[in-house]
Amino acid sequence: MMNVTSKGFGTAPVFFTAISTILGAILFLRFGFAVGTIGFWGVIGIILLGHLVTIPTALAISEIATNKRVEGGGEYFIISRSFGLNIGATIGIALYMSQAISVAFYIIAFTEAFGFVFDFFKENTGIELPRQVISIPAMFGLAFLIVKKGANQGMKALYFVVGILLISITLFFMGKTEYSLTNEFSLFSAELRNMDRFFVVFAIVFPAFTGMTAGVGLSGNLRNPSKSIPIGTTTATIAGMIIYMFIAYKLALSANVEDLTSNQLIMAKIAIGGIFIIPLGLAASTISSALGSIMVAPRTLQALAVDRSFPSKRLNIWLSKNREKDNEPVNASVITSIIALLFVAMGSVNAVAEIISMFFMVTYGSLCLISFLNHFGSSPSYRPYFKSRWYISLIGFVVSVWVMFKINAFYAFAAIILMTIIYLYINYYHRNRNGLEAIFANAIFQLNRNLQVFLQKTSNKKNRGEWRPSAVCISRDSFKRDTAFKFLNWISYKYGFGTYIHLIEGYYSKKTYEQSRVELQKLIEKFDRLENHVYVDTLISPSYTSAIAQTIQVPGIAGMENNMVIFEYDQEEPEKLKVIAENFALVSAGNFDVCIARSSRRQIHYKDGIHVWIRSLDTENANLMVILSFIILGHPEWHKANIKIFETCEPDKIAETRKRMDELVLTGRLPITSKNIEIIPEMKDVNIKSLINKKSAEAGLTILGFRGEHLKKERESAFVGYDDLGTVLFVNSHNQKEID
Repeated sequence: MMNVTSKGFGTAPVFFTAISTILGAILFLRFGFAVGTIGFWGVIGIILLGHLVTIPTALAISEIATNKRVEGGGEYFIISRSFGLNIGATIGIALYMSQAISVAFYIIAFTEAFGFVFDFFKENTGIELPRQVISIPAMFGLAFLIVKKGANQGMKALYFVVGILLISITLFFMGKTEYSLTNEFSLFSAELRNMDRFFVVFAIVFPAFTGMTAGVGLSGNLRNPSKSIPIGTTTATIAGMIIYMFIAYKLALSANVEDLTSNQLIMAKIAIGGIFIIPLGLAASTISSALGSIMVAPRTLQALAVDRSFPSKRLNIWLSKNREKDNEPVNASVITSIIALLFVAMGSVNAVAEIISMFFMVTYGSLCLISFLNHFGSSPSYRPYFKSRWYISLIGFVVSVWVMFKINAFYAFAAIILMTIIYLYINYYHRNRNGLEAIFANAIFQLNRNLQVFLQKTSNKKNRGEWRPSAVCISRDSFKRDTAFKFLNWISYKYGFGTYIHLIEGYYSKKTYEQSRVELQKLIEKFDRLENHVYVDTLISPSYTSAIAQTIQVPGIAGMENNMVIFEYDQEEPEKLKVIAENFALVSAGNFDVCIARSSRRQIHYKDGIHVWIRSLDTENANLMVILSFIILGHPEWHKANIKIFETCEPDKIAETRKRMDELVLTGRLPITSKNIEIIPEMKDVNIKSLINKKSAEAGLTILGFRGEHLKKERESAFVGYDDLGTVLFVNSHNQKEID
């Protein structure tokens, strides 16, 4: 699994790139304000909450990096190879812009270290110099270093500035103030105040914790990413959290609330030689963060170009090129430097800082979600050396999303909308690329398995009144007509579940297996044009009877046992009825409800509605017929239709039958009005089939009942004599259903 190259960086650059970004501008400029505003314990709460995002993300990155080789592009590579190239590119573009603009953010923060220069000019000459007199030359210098010298020289510079950063923090901890000597501060007396401003301060401070993934962007330049990324990233994250806790304690111990909130360089008053060392540390921290970002961002851009994420072929080729002598993504570095320079020239990135944080949160949430789905999916190919825990990754994902909206709900929505637009555009010109299904599929398989086991264990506790159809249909005529599929789709669209089996008659062999795969794909493509919720499969069996026997013994796709079998025949081919009649007893032995659909060459006019005929012999069938009419009406094709019920009864029971039907409609909350219920007295001189033909000739669908004993006696003749009707559904209920 581990793939080691002879050249490249080791673990130290990953750690130093991450820790230098973590201990950045926020540490020096805003942490004192945070402690002064919400107190020591409030800041500890912020640190812990922030690391509920960053630690799971660091562990998720470490885990994924040890499962497969992480190539150039770092976080982008991980996300794109897990969620697919189109979604990966969407998040990758947002991630790249965050990284590029972060360079400008750190350079602008770098100028705060030279506050004494600006103060000097203002006091002695009256000239208020713009910050750009330092930030623009600094940006040019940084760009020159990266473009001309590359990451190797950048890494050497990074070691130097990290050394300064370490010295400044050490001298800060060693410093003492008059307040610390007279103040009796302790953990027990520390304050927790202004909690109504907790998330305001959190939004200001959180970017301080977001540098832990900076080192991952060097993945393409590492000798052994599977070792360096987990060790470097995790160590930097935990070390940063501990340092921040101690800094919060030192600030609360060394300065009063007023100084903490009013003096953004309060650390300079605390550290030994602070007037020099803290501005120097601020300069070191911001320039090191800028260095880390400007080394990582071009590699993200290059990886995007390698994956042809941009619409221009020439642009992709140009951005993906390396410099031969040192494999530096020089063209991507030039673009990154230009973007950063533009924002530096603007003088402030405050307006976009929170949106940048949104994109980082999306990235972190995505990484945690990938880890969680891989855990939950339990794919045999997911075998990382470093293992996190599924619940840690889930916490990281949930907290990432929650924090996004707590920081700024408007920016959170704006980030999501912008990324949706980017995705739709990328998906438009890369229609052939996908991959999102793969990572979700394993998780869905596991969830489906667990749900089915749960349903099986609890099936004996189910209330009979909660009946719903779980139907299976076996057809040999799938490519001749789709009536059987339509019936199953109507039933399973909203309220039921359906499995459609296409029968291939013959013995199981390599030839028939290949035929089944080809025909299954054709059926999926054919039915995909319809909006359906039906599971489609093929079955190879030597006969129709053996196919039925096999099918009715397997569980339904929903995890519950199948309780209904649907047969289908063409009105013009009544001889097919014989086979159905012969197999009725087999199905009935399994206590299945049986529906026999009669296809008609006449087009179905949905607006003409569904007619349900309840005859005096339909005691067991009546409720199922009514329920099925309601279920079928739930399909969009029937949305303008209504149900009409015809019930025949003895002449002296008309009032009683009417009352019973009205109560059924009322208590069953069925979409049927009294005017759509017609009670018909049975007359000896009136042929019921003729009456049905007359009244339901124009119906979109007619539902009739039949009894098993009549089928046994009359065979297929029980279904003939309805020549004037269009599509018909004959229903036999195993037992009387309850409508409640």
